Amino acid sequence: MKVAIPSETGDGLTSVRSGHFGHTPWFTVVTIEDGKVTNVEAVKNVDHDQVGCGGVIEFAHSLGIDAMITAGMGQPPFMRFTQYGVAVYLEQQTPVVGDVVKKFLAGECARMVLDDACNHHH
Repeated sequence: MKVAIPSETGDGLTSVRSGHFGHTPWFTVVTIEDGKVTNVEAVKNVDHDQVGCGGVIEFAHSLGIDAMITAGMGQPPFMRFTQYGVAVYLEQQTPVVGDVVKKFLAGECARMVLDDACNHHH
């Protein structure tokens, strides 16, 4: 499976996470097979100001991800990812991408539900 984590830098597992999905500068895309990380890819995000939140969602989906682990996400992207069959996980405690992946592998990241989504609009 492929999991994307919004990240401040393109430094892979050592990147610091981005606090918000839409405006993240990078996505760290981690491939997991048999409970192990087999590939890590840093992907520059599209410009939120140019393409809007919908463009970011489409871009993230185009990466072929199965899941997104985020510290926060608004309702529209959450609902769109859910429609696409992309699982959204909420993890707000852990600042470094690699540690988030470890928590995810350990089954410690909760699936996000609509009540978790931010109600603010951009």
